[in-house]
Amino acid sequence: MALDGITLSLIKKEIEDSAADARVDKIHQPSREELVIALRWRGGTGKLFMSAAAGAPRVHFTQAEYDNPKSPPMFCMLMRKYLCGAKLMDIQQFGLERVLHFRFSTFNELGDPVVLTLSVEIMGRHSNIILIGNDGKIIDSIKRVTADMSSVRQVMPGMTYVFPPAQNKVNIFDDGAQAVVDAVKKGRDIPLSKALLEVVDGVSPIICREMSELTESSVDPVISDMTEQQFAHLHSVAEKLASIVKNGETKPTMLIDKLGHPFDFTFMDICQYENEMSMRYFDSYSEMLDRFYSERDSADRMRQRSGDLFRFVTNLSDRISRKLDVQRGELARSADREELRIKGELIHSNIRTIEKGMTSVIVENYYDNGNPVNIKLDPRLTPAQNAQHYYSEYRKADNAERVLKDLISDGEKELDYIDSVFDMLTRARTEAEISAIKEELAQQGYVRVKRQTAQKPEKLPPLEYVSDDGFRILCGRSNLQNDKLTLRDSNKHDIWLHTQKIHGSHTIIVTNGADVPPRTIEQAAVIASYNSKARDSSSVPVDYTEVKNVKKPADSAPGMVVYEHYKTAYVHPDADCVERLRADRKA
Repeated sequence: MALDGITLSLIKKEIEDSAADARVDKIHQPSREELVIALRWRGGTGKLFMSAAAGAPRVHFTQAEYDNPKSPPMFCMLMRKYLCGAKLMDIQQFGLERVLHFRFSTFNELGDPVVLTLSVEIMGRHSNIILIGNDGKIIDSIKRVTADMSSVRQVMPGMTYVFPPAQNKVNIFDDGAQAVVDAVKKGRDIPLSKALLEVVDGVSPIICREMSELTESSVDPVISDMTEQQFAHLHSVAEKLASIVKNGETKPTMLIDKLGHPFDFTFMDICQYENEMSMRYFDSYSEMLDRFYSERDSADRMRQRSGDLFRFVTNLSDRISRKLDVQRGELARSADREELRIKGELIHSNIRTIEKGMTSVIVENYYDNGNPVNIKLDPRLTPAQNAQHYYSEYRKADNAERVLKDLISDGEKELDYIDSVFDMLTRARTEAEISAIKEELAQQGYVRVKRQTAQKPEKLPPLEYVSDDGFRILCGRSNLQNDKLTLRDSNKHDIWLHTQKIHGSHTIIVTNGADVPPRTIEQAAVIASYNSKARDSSSVPVDYTEVKNVKKPADSAPGMVVYEHYKTAYVHPDADCVERLRADRKA
């Protein structure tokens, strides 16, 4: 999952081919270690995304939408001061180092032309984005590095920019395949894939493992165990790798696991995983990286920002579940209440043979063919009082059963509703969606939302898609929005879809009175399944019917409805299809 030097060189070429002579239009900083630079050029625009995050450092064009803080960070304001309106001259990469230098021409405060360099360093936890002045000195960086943090290389405003220390690895293009073999032989006696990672420049772990796999070895061999024939195969593999890149035969390739989750990415076919992984190809490296990181990053970002809400909903669900377990236990015990009534009657029938002070009595049970039964007594009570005690316990159990059934029913409905909120929360991707869920919980009395009197919640529109037949498809992003979308905003002849007995969003096909073709219904069902708890399943049942057949029971929780006269479609939650049908991508 590392962005290696070869892939970075391909991204560099991709950016150069698209954004020649581009000018900086806008600059945003969505988070502490991320930067988005909006570029415009003759005939087009694009958003350049840069990240110095340790877990996902990268640079590429993006189509994703990022929430920006209301007050821009200091580094963002500095970038706007120096680079807004600047012209992108060129992009430099030194060998296969994971560093790109974006050089911009602009004017200083005196009106003199200057060249500013934005260095994007893709180096794991040492990744950084550094703005360098015309004199080679650092203006500022997205992550400052002091002497206390590193004795090797400091990054602070006013210091002269120093290139990251060279690793002195073999360049497979400049030095050739034989240099790779020689470096491996001279290196440490470790498995081949790790040896390649140590000595070859610009290759990621997955490429090193693939090269080891292609040496025709069943396992990753240790260098000392390798035969001359295997070294010869390694020479051929290195030559082939260099040829693929030099001849432009690379292709943006993403590996997908069996659950449909992105696993890794590279620039060529990968065979090491056999049937455990599938490959998906993209038209550009930017599209591939955008797709790979968008789901993971947005989920992580929302998980961080909504951590307290996640914990609250999880604890609430656990509390309701524990209460239900207690109530079900009490209900099970109340099922034996008839035995209490029978004991009261038997005491009353034998009252003349029972005396105060007795701790128990054995009598014939005429409800059980006269079989004897031992009844415990309270020696402090008279026989009549003991009988009355059993009658009293019977009435309590009888009343408890009726009350407990209602309490359990209400508790199960509440738990079902909280689970639906949790499902919405796991799929939330923006601050607006998180706020809408908080607002919903506040309206239901679960949380308090502190809000200034003049401040209004951000309006949250439903997710919008367009089918290949041109029909608008709307999808709710909270339970309150589900109710509004289905019960207020839709026409009675629109088509309503929902995953069968699975929490998910209400989905509406806006028909405008037209007949809906089967392809649109299938695509809307895919969208409904993807925006549900069953997103990772392979086959999901989705019910669909006209909106007029959907009703909301009285006093039911937000998002809860009943429906009739429906049909069911079984679909696969295809993320590619859902992404392609997004309205903003078709605009």
